[in-house]
Amino acid sequence: MSLPALTLPMQWVFWLSVLATAYLYFGFPLLLAVLSKLFARPVRKGPVEPFVSLLIPAYNEADVIEEKLAACRRLDYPAEKIEVVVASDGSTDATCELVRPHADGARVRLLDFQQNRGKLAMLNAVVPELHGEIVVFSDAASMPSPNAVRDLASNFADPAVGAVSGVYRIENRDSHQLGQQAGFYWRYETWIKQKEAEIGSILGAHGALYAIRRELYPQLDPGVINDDFVIPLRIARAGWRVAYEPAAVAVEEAHEMGGFGRRIRIMTGNIEQLTEVFGFLWPPKQWLTLFFLLSHKAGRMFAPPAMIAALVANSFLLDQPLYQLTMAGQLGFYALAAAGGLGLLPIKALRLPYYFTMINLAALVGLLRLLTGRRAWK
Repeated sequence: MSLPALTLPMQWVFWLSVLATAYLYFGFPLLLAVLSKLFARPVRKGPVEPFVSLLIPAYNEADVIEEKLAACRRLDYPAEKIEVVVASDGSTDATCELVRPHADGARVRLLDFQQNRGKLAMLNAVVPELHGEIVVFSDAASMPSPNAVRDLASNFADPAVGAVSGVYRIENRDSHQLGQQAGFYWRYETWIKQKEAEIGSILGAHGALYAIRRELYPQLDPGVINDDFVIPLRIARAGWRVAYEPAAVAVEEAHEMGGFGRRIRIMTGNIEQLTEVFGFLWPPKQWLTLFFLLSHKAGRMFAPPAMIAALVANSFLLDQPLYQLTMAGQLGFYALAAAGGLGLLPIKALRLPYYFTMINLAALVGLLRLLTGRRAWK
């Protein structure tokens, strides 16, 4: 096919790709802002104090586990109504030795599993044995604010709420190359989750801090990635509301975030979990959650191919001034991303293209891993 004959098809590819990407990152949030004004459904919170099991999954967390236990001791919640359970999944460092002096079998319990089976297999075994009506999941490296458990619990005064997520914040952002950009991204994601929650249910939770009714825990395939997404989503699929509590905060140091490899793992899990969409198709009772899922989590997986398609299609249209400008804009954006990745930009705000490109590249790598039969690691 000659270049003139390709012009119209390439224009369609270019603009559909641009519009799809723009909708996913800008259009959908704007739509949420409007919908939250028109159809807000506040959660009916109350001063309830159910018995809570705060579960800390741990694998080689010796560097942070004592700080974590200290943060748990500062929680503003009745001591007789909370147990802190450290579940060590075959740790080979000093994690268990550091926890044992604090474990009294009541306020603090240590479950020392000798074999590393993976997080989901461990959760499947531990959660049914917990004593709490409410289970609060919290990563070892994430430090909850003193009011975190009380604020999470207040949402369960609403009988329609089956799960609730806290907020994840990044501290000492300057200590990590991606700290400032990751902080901006998480604020953006937090805003989206808050708007989704105001209308209906959020999609997944922050693994740093979230809670569920223990009886609703779904036994999952041990190979599932991103348990903090799948567990709340399964609860939402069963007809329960998944709330968001901005006052319940967990703080994590920027250097604990990991890097590109962590993003690949998360994105690979997100792609694998697109199968969760089918559970919302019929019966059509959860149409709003399905819309959120398609426009947010599922839609984001199609952004990297759309970005590539826009660049490729644009290259066939360079005989027109408009598309010369759009190509210059794309190349300039990716040049900023490359400069940010190489640490050549002194102004941190200019590194946002790097973080945006990095998370989409991670999604693309995750997609390629799945297509070639290479699953993400646990």
